Amino acid sequence: MAAQWVLVLHCCLTALVIVAFLCGQWPIFEGTFVQKINNFITVGAYDLLLRAALVLCGSKGRDVFLSVEHYCCDRPNPILQLLYLATIGVIYYFALKSSSSYIPGYYVPGVHWYTSIVAGLVGIILFILTSFSDPGTINSENVSRYISAYPYDGIIYFEKQCTTCNIPRPARSKHCSICDRCVARFDHHCGWMNNCIGEKNLRYFLAFLLWHFFLCLYGVVILGAILAGELKERKVFRILTVYYGIENSFSKLTPHIVQWFLNSYNTHVLLILFMAVTSLLLAGFFGYHVYLVITNTTTNEGSK
Repeated sequence: MAAQWVLVLHCCLTALVIVAFLCGQWPIFEGTFVQKINNFITVGAYDLLLRAALVLCGSKGRDVFLSVEHYCCDRPNPILQLLYLATIGVIYYFALKSSSSYIPGYYVPGVHWYTSIVAGLVGIILFILTSFSDPGTINSENVSRYISAYPYDGIIYFEKQCTTCNIPRPARSKHCSICDRCVARFDHHCGWMNNCIGEKNLRYFLAFLLWHFFLCLYGVVILGAILAGELKERKVFRILTVYYGIENSFSKLTPHIVQWFLNSYNTHVLLILFMAVTSLLLAGFFGYHVYLVITNTTTNEGSK
């Protein structure tokens, strides 16, 4: 029973951290502990670590910390790419390992062994396309074409020279300080892709978000179907109502069924919760970018 409460507490804390990180600056949370958690995650934790490095290791420790921070946040690096691949690998490992004896099952045919692997491979292909495709790099050879394609509006964009690339900067472009290049119709630099998102690879990025939303949704449905099949095959409803005399109603049966799931299928429950939350985040991010596409704006322009 203690393990179940630990699981529930873990899920609640995870949800709180995600909400605080993404929504902590919303006006509705002003002055609340949610805003305080957001401030700690985004600013306070960094300052605390920097002070700790200075106290424990002196100025050299602080310099090492700043060097690591510079590499992780201000230079191209594969850290988040490796984290993505590791996350996909761990999720697939536990999903397949915990579900191997239930596929085929009452509601899940054996073909899902193959469709799940194909779906994961498609996701990785989209990840590779987004990560390694040209986002629309501007150089001296193509700058005139981009100037013609994106005229200056005289409101946000004026004629400017990129002092780093030493070329005129077309409207809607930006010099990415991380990638050290000018990118046409610059949207943002994505650490997960270790690449800029711009004119030429935005479609891959949107396809990546949409596919991974459906991939998480697919995982939730399949794992949910496995649990539903176990309820059916093991006649849990009949056992609870006939042998234990529990009233056949949603409010009376739900606590016992949840307890049974947490005792016998905790890996499935954790995976379902993780993928459900991730799918919601992906849906929101994809919806936001679809809105930007419809309104013909970019993330970079929206922040101006």
